[in-house]
Amino acid sequence: MESARPQLQGPPATAVRAHIAGTVWKVEVDFGDEVEEGQTVVILESMKMEMPVESPVSGRVTAIRAEQGRFVEEGETLIELG
Repeated sequence: MESARPQLQGPPATAVRAHIAGTVWKVEVDFGDEVEEGQTVVILESMKMEMPVESPVSGRVTAIRAEQGRFVEEGETLIELG
């Protein structure tokens, strides 16, 4: 007997990624928060400057991959929205 394939619930996740390598200075959202397109979700510190990371779309925070004080690489997923 063949097992059932898992079904996606809701729209696919959107990854909010770091646009520059740096240290996570502050996470501005919590799990489950609704965010608007263009809203700052994470602030990175790079070369002694604060760099806001904005959400490319509106949605609900389904995962937080960023952790305050952790170094992240350019392109790394910081937040997932569903």
